Amino acid sequence: MVTDFLRKVPLFENMTENDIGRICGIAQEVHLKTGECLFEEGSPGDKAYVIREGHMEVLKISNGREVLLAVRGPGEVIGEMSLLEDLPRMASVRARSDSTLVVISQQQFNQILETSPSAMRALLDTVLQRRRDNYILMRQSEKMAQLGTLVAGVAHELNNPAAAVQRGTEQLQMTVTQLGESYLELYELGFDAKQIAALEALARKAPERLATAPRLDTLARNDRQSELETWLEAQGVANAWNYTATLANMGYDIAELEKLAAQFGNQNLEVLVRWYDSVATSQYLLTEIRNSAEQLSGIVKALKSYSFLGQGPVQNIDVHESLQTTLTILHHKLRGIDVRREFDLTLPRIEAYGSELNQVWTNIIDNAIDALEDTEARAITLRTRREGDWIIVEIEDNGTGIAPEVLPRIFETFFTTKEPGKGTGLGLDISYKIVVLQHRGDIRVTSEPGKTVFAVWLPVSVNKG
Repeated sequence: MVTDFLRKVPLFENMTENDIGRICGIAQEVHLKTGECLFEEGSPGDKAYVIREGHMEVLKISNGREVLLAVRGPGEVIGEMSLLEDLPRMASVRARSDSTLVVISQQQFNQILETSPSAMRALLDTVLQRRRDNYILMRQSEKMAQLGTLVAGVAHELNNPAAAVQRGTEQLQMTVTQLGESYLELYELGFDAKQIAALEALARKAPERLATAPRLDTLARNDRQSELETWLEAQGVANAWNYTATLANMGYDIAELEKLAAQFGNQNLEVLVRWYDSVATSQYLLTEIRNSAEQLSGIVKALKSYSFLGQGPVQNIDVHESLQTTLTILHHKLRGIDVRREFDLTLPRIEAYGSELNQVWTNIIDNAIDALEDTEARAITLRTRREGDWIIVEIEDNGTGIAPEVLPRIFETFFTTKEPGKGTGLGLDISYKIVVLQHRGDIRVTSEPGKTVFAVWLPVSVNKG
């Protein structure tokens, strides 16, 4: 009988015969087959359930993946937290095996709490323990999901310069071969010492010409290449179009080519141009490879700085460097957003938990990016200043803003305004704990349409504040 079963459940065991009889008189049961869903995350929380037979899985979608929070069995209550807090379901519940559950309505639930102090205590113990368990699981899941996002972003950022290095190296191998062949052709022309010195000067100055030549717009560049091609063909240079792009990039015009023809002879012009093209191309490729390698090094350095690898828990930190490192890590998500920096460069370095502080910047900036989803001229402003012994970092976005009724709750554990699966309600909660509990600082938020500002207050030293 339902009465005998409920008496074995801590929530009901000390209730009077009349009270439990009244509940059983109107109690309903629900039967689920394996794999059937009892309720979905985000749905209204208007009932609680006591599992009579079978087992139920409690699941939450975190960053696109399903996280198993718990498996509940006979005698356990589920769905009670939504009734207590009058909030939508924070997780989904699905039958792991064929199951039978006793349904408790909102009215019955309230009656239990009003008439039974022992039920209240049992429920309180259950809710607190579940919140602790869920928090630990979801925080770990949040960290892993954030790590996965960061890794994917960094991999994306590394891909372009790495591909440029590979492409440049392959092209350089071919160019070096062509350059060797061109030098042999030049040698066979029998230039005198003065001409050889002039050739050496051309090769030596090629990198400078590439770097300092005026940059032409597309139309002017095409016109220049067309003029050079026509002139070279008139001098008998075969496949002149192969060399015009390089010559235009180096700032050459017909007047300068005429000087080269006069200095080395028209009959030698084709060999000279082919050699010069190989010299310039090799220099261009070397510059591209070096720049790409520096970009790779910069990303790796930023990643190491972001995680503070090999350093103690408390570091002496440049706040601006910390912010810039985070922007580098999030660069793939910031495309199309105008990132403005209004930094007070006179700020002192501060004592802080570097890796955790970067997590704060990541969470707040990531939320700002999400807030700009429906904004046309998207902008995020990072602002720093000092007030006494406090360093203030403001992160402002021009999104739609946070509703006044939501603003007081944004730091609550598991509270989120994002649709199920897009937010766990832990990012700002974790940030608040890092700033307030670890650093003895504060986070203050103001919001109106077009302007939301998160102001993080940090003491110069974690031993002060």
